[in-house]
Amino acid sequence: MCGMMVPATFAADLPAPGGMAMTAPHPDSAADHAMEAGMARMQHDMQTAPTTGNADHDFVAMMTPHHSGAIDMAKVELRYGKDPELRRLAHEIIGAQEREIAQMNAWAAAHPGPVRATK
Repeated sequence: MCGMMVPATFAADLPAPGGMAMTAPHPDSAADHAMEAGMARMQHDMQTAPTTGNADHDFVAMMTPHHSGAIDMAKVELRYGKDPELRRLAHEIIGAQEREIAQMNAWAAAHPGPVRATK
């Protein structure tokens, strides 16, 4: 892997040099599962967001699930994380992303079109 760092949750899926599978250094934790579920939901919602060719509507359609994913990951930190600095950051992320989702929803309501933001 040329010295590239690979998150432990993904390391088990990668072949090691010489073709042998690498194993994760720790068993999957509840936090790992929660983070992966949030990422999968965000990716799905972004990939299935209907795009229209209208950059403004498409921006809202894609950024809303992206921001929701950030909120989900911050909630995982609050549930499982211990570091006070990261917990404060997670609270800030939740507040900022919720405000921006509300702003995008308000924009979508004021600019009806083929895509409407939700959450």
